[in-house]
Amino acid sequence: MKHWIMENTNLKILKIEAGIEIEKVNNLKELDIVFKKYLGKKGKITQVLRSLKDLSEKERKKKGKLANQVKQKIEKTVEAKRKKFIAFDGPAGNGQEKGIDITVPGEKPVLGHLHPLTLVKRKIEEIFQAMGFSVIEGPEIESEWYNFDALNIPKDHPARDFWDTLYLKNGLLLRTHTSPVQIRYMEKNNPPLRVIVPGRVFRHEATDASHDIQFYQVEGLMIGKDITAANFRAIIQEFFSRFFEKPVKIRLRPSFFPFTEPSFEADISCLTCGGKGCSVCSKTG
Repeated sequence: MKHWIMENTNLKILKIEAGIEIEKVNNLKELDIVFKKYLGKKGKITQVLRSLKDLSEKERKKKGKLANQVKQKIEKTVEAKRKKFIAFDGPAGNGQEKGIDITVPGEKPVLGHLHPLTLVKRKIEEIFQAMGFSVIEGPEIESEWYNFDALNIPKDHPARDFWDTLYLKNGLLLRTHTSPVQIRYMEKNNPPLRVIVPGRVFRHEATDASHDIQFYQVEGLMIGKDITAANFRAIIQEFFSRFFEKPVKIRLRPSFFPFTEPSFEADISCLTCGGKGCSVCSKTG
């Protein structure tokens, strides 16, 4: 009984001592030291709890109850002090008061960079808008009619294999080009027309270093009186010169597209050698 009274007194003394030390700390670092002194792995209260196994069951219950009460009291006191430090001067809790000047402008949020695709798309749009073109957009999920049939590519046309895509339910698919937007625009607008259609398109094909199931493209549509291939050539040359910010030469090659006649593909002079031939262009100029 005498032994129990002494232990009981020791626990109460530890509680008082811990409370006094917690009250005296000036920052979070000092608070952690006091916490470890009493409740750490080798702390005084922890040692008391570990010694319970050597007591009789009756003494273990009494002493264990008091020890847990002391432990919980110290934990609450430490946590209250910790919150006080954080509320006072932030997570650093160094105990040094920091005044707040409400007249100081706030820090501007740090903004990231635009994606290269976004930058290129905006530059293309700006160039064509400067030449009098409007920018239009349309749905990426299209019907077979707008994506193929309306462009002179019926179901039995071999070009369907070249533009194989990802098919959805109810006759819908992921568009293989932005041409369907031109059809939709022509249905609602009368000539003269001068638009470009930038956007993401999809193809069902194997991926490699230069191919993927999705990519971005820009198509143009120009309808009006006396519009000829000469207009096309002039616009293309002007566009590439502005885009690459240097004069370029172009060459039109006859090609086949099932929904345009005549059809061309455009080559531009090498930007490295200026058409003289180098390793970059494989000596083609």
